[in-house]
Amino acid sequence: MFVRRKPNKRGTVSVQVIAKKRRLNKVLQSFGVGRTEAEIVRLEEKARQFIRERQGLSNELFEDEDELKLESFISSLSNNQLQVIGPELIFGRLYDKIGYGTIKEEMFRHLVITRLFNPGSKLKTIDYLYRYQGIYYSSDKIYRFLDTLCHRGKGGDNHHQKDTDIKTQVEQITFNHTFAVLKGKIKVVFYDMTTLYFESSDEDDLRKMGFSKDGKHQCPQIFLGLLVASGGNPIGYDIYEGNIFEGNTFIPILQAIEKKYDLGKPIVIADSGLLSKKNIEQLEKSGYTYILGARPKSEAETVKRQILALGLKDGENAIIRKDKKTRLIISMTDKRASKDAHNRRRGLERLRKKIQSGKLTKANINNKGYNKYLKMDGKISISIDMNKYEADALWDGIKGYLTNTKLQAKNVIANYANLWYIERAFRMNKTDLRIRPIYHRLRNRIDGHICICFTAYCIMLEAERMLKLYKAPISLIQAQEITKNMYQLSYQLPYSKKTTSKILNMDNEQQMLYDMVLRWTAKSTKTNCAKK
Repeated sequence: MFVRRKPNKRGTVSVQVIAKKRRLNKVLQSFGVGRTEAEIVRLEEKARQFIRERQGLSNELFEDEDELKLESFISSLSNNQLQVIGPELIFGRLYDKIGYGTIKEEMFRHLVITRLFNPGSKLKTIDYLYRYQGIYYSSDKIYRFLDTLCHRGKGGDNHHQKDTDIKTQVEQITFNHTFAVLKGKIKVVFYDMTTLYFESSDEDDLRKMGFSKDGKHQCPQIFLGLLVASGGNPIGYDIYEGNIFEGNTFIPILQAIEKKYDLGKPIVIADSGLLSKKNIEQLEKSGYTYILGARPKSEAETVKRQILALGLKDGENAIIRKDKKTRLIISMTDKRASKDAHNRRRGLERLRKKIQSGKLTKANINNKGYNKYLKMDGKISISIDMNKYEADALWDGIKGYLTNTKLQAKNVIANYANLWYIERAFRMNKTDLRIRPIYHRLRNRIDGHICICFTAYCIMLEAERMLKLYKAPISLIQAQEITKNMYQLSYQLPYSKKTTSKILNMDNEQQMLYDMVLRWTAKSTKTNCAKK
């Protein structure tokens, strides 16, 4: 008796047990039809078991033979057949759910997902993709791709981009997703800027020395301006020269995005760094309502006396009318007062140490930070003006908001408090996605790098929203770590020329995360189908 494979006209294979009788083959038993090599091998094992039972032979000899075959197969496996599949299973599905899967460029997908899983330089990205994904890109190919990712007009004008470039697609997809998440109602937008520094000492038209919020004053930098809606959902971004005044970026990006997406006139919220007479005039001229962080200590003397005369207690607020349209809202909290007092004491101690070390000169006497407490005694002696220090204590805990809205004071304060969404967006990009330092020199590559990080940030927000909705017992950072140990094995069976890939069994946390993503993306698909 022997096992035979019989090819069929439809391309399938029948597995049979054959016995020879008088030089003729007789079919003793058929075990079914296999379409794939794996199915055929399984049917052949059933056939061999049938033969052993008919011949009354012990299975032990055959079990030993099977174990040897199994050990031989396992020994043939190598590390390059094992791939980290978690980032694609989790973040790849979210990438598609948001809509980025419509971007017909696989390299962009790989660069974004790698940024979520293994943020680092492009050279590290090349190494990761080769080692763990079996994908090889040369550094030249990646840099050429970055050169074309964001097309710009002459002079770096970002608002004359071709409709087909990836950045334009990313921005449109992101806005559409934000619009859908907020159910078509974008009532409030938040704007802020941060500096991104470069590991280089050279300046050019974009990278300039300037005031660095990162504390890297010796490094060239650029400004990144970001506009988000409620919940930190991104709307758009742009980059600017590193020595520009940040207030000059506010109106242009707002007007460009309003025109591009027909955004309407949401309430605009920004911190005091963007507070200028010119910005306020342009906001009002363009028909915007706004809530801006104010500088109570920089107001006119009559207004300052009025503020201090309020005598506000913890949690109280008051309104000072600036003109017919504009109100200055003043609030007071003990928590902020404690923080202000602590910062003043630290500033005072730093000044005292510098005075003792002899490092302070006449050039240090200015209104920058806590240097305002310094004064000259005679021509050579520098000391601390304690009267100024004590006078500053009167302002501990006081915060101001300038607005032309008709919202109640408590609602103005509550809306402004949500500015932390954008601060959090910058923190996630700088820490989790390591958007800085930037190693690129050419503007298109810098813009491409930021576009990749922006897309990865949007996916992080989607993952976080999913974890929160399903009340997952893991954080976003833990979810990122979990994906690093989710593997796929690619192999060929001994009698097959076809490569098969199989996701290895997951632990409980990995399976929970994977199931959540499947439900989350399936939910999105059903919603989209229903809308159609």
